[in-house]
Amino acid sequence: MIKVDFSKSKVEEEIKKFDKNRVQKVHEMIENKTGLGNDFLGWLDWPENYNKEEYAKMKEVASRLRKEIDVLLVIGIGGSYLGARAADEMIRGLYHTDKVELIYIGNTISSSYTKQVLDYLKGKEFAIANISKSGTTTEPGIAFRVFEKYLIDSKSKEVAKSRIVAVTDKAKGALKQLADGEGYQTFTIPDDIGGRFSVFTPVGIFPLLVAGVDTDSLFKGSQKAMKDLKSLDNSAYHYAVARYILHTQKGYASETLVSYELQMQMFNEWWKQLFGESEGKDGKGLFPTSCVFSTDLHSLGQFIQDGTKNVLFETIIDVKHPQEDINVPTNEQNLDGLNYLTKNSFHKINQTALEGVLEAHSITGGVPNIVIEFEKMDAEMFGYAIYWFMKAVAMSGYLLEINPFNQPGVEVYKQNMFKLLKKPGY
Repeated sequence: MIKVDFSKSKVEEEIKKFDKNRVQKVHEMIENKTGLGNDFLGWLDWPENYNKEEYAKMKEVASRLRKEIDVLLVIGIGGSYLGARAADEMIRGLYHTDKVELIYIGNTISSSYTKQVLDYLKGKEFAIANISKSGTTTEPGIAFRVFEKYLIDSKSKEVAKSRIVAVTDKAKGALKQLADGEGYQTFTIPDDIGGRFSVFTPVGIFPLLVAGVDTDSLFKGSQKAMKDLKSLDNSAYHYAVARYILHTQKGYASETLVSYELQMQMFNEWWKQLFGESEGKDGKGLFPTSCVFSTDLHSLGQFIQDGTKNVLFETIIDVKHPQEDINVPTNEQNLDGLNYLTKNSFHKINQTALEGVLEAHSITGGVPNIVIEFEKMDAEMFGYAIYWFMKAVAMSGYLLEINPFNQPGVEVYKQNMFKLLKKPGY
């Protein structure tokens, strides 16, 4: 379901010559779960070993909520919401017609945004999915206080009890304690799967079920990827090796993930967290950035084409079959001179733009480009792609000789913030 073209990466030959013994050693560390952070490799076989009983219960709760609500508030930050949002937008699109809308909150401390969401909910039937391993993370914690209170005040405690779902630790933590005390439905975040790898767990699956997404197909895609990537010689590892060579041997500091579909923007954001948190430690790692073309060609295109060289390379997601396509209509006056495009669909023009930009950036501009081909934008493709990138980052992180599954650096700002806010004990 994924094809990778390294012909314009400027390291195609180096990839072929890369030390296969080293790749094999890392592959065995991943598959045998013997490397750094191996206690967080539960995602590796989750597509097959997920909790079927819990999945059935999630379907039951989601089906009931879909009959009752207009909006599901997804409260979470980082991996607790990015995967669900990436899937929601890639699969349903930005202006879907499904009856249930997902709104994401608790991913910011912005007072304006939070109040705007609160006002938007007036007169609407809504439920809450509060997603947090501990229940003590500041952003989702204070958001949950606000919206739990509003649901109780505008409806009742009984309604809140039936419409608040906690996705959290199986046995401990503030959110688990609160949910059990109030009688809220709970689903489990596995102990051996970190946030940015949790899309296939209730963290991502439950909100998507409420959204009406075909999660069976999502699992089907991830299972196919799991099977395809079992061997040593696979495209995810080739991508990881290409990134490693461009970074450590060619001196590139940043990778830009580029999509030509607006509904892939949050997929890009999920990818940034996956690679940023997994690799950015011990003074190592590529800085992950993203663009949506052709939109960002009118802002960042100039820098990529003519700016400082040997800073970034591009990885392009090329979607071969869009969800929708329309043709360019003829205009009799043709004042804009665009009638020459009327024999083309929007997707054909978009694909042609991709080809033209690829040549401009890689050949004229000298920027290495890796092209990753997606067949389409649906649940099966999403499941495949997510697993594919997770397998790639495991290889990439171990090649850098770091632990790809922790994130010690994110605690620093929290400690400073707690001290400034005079949190007890700080």
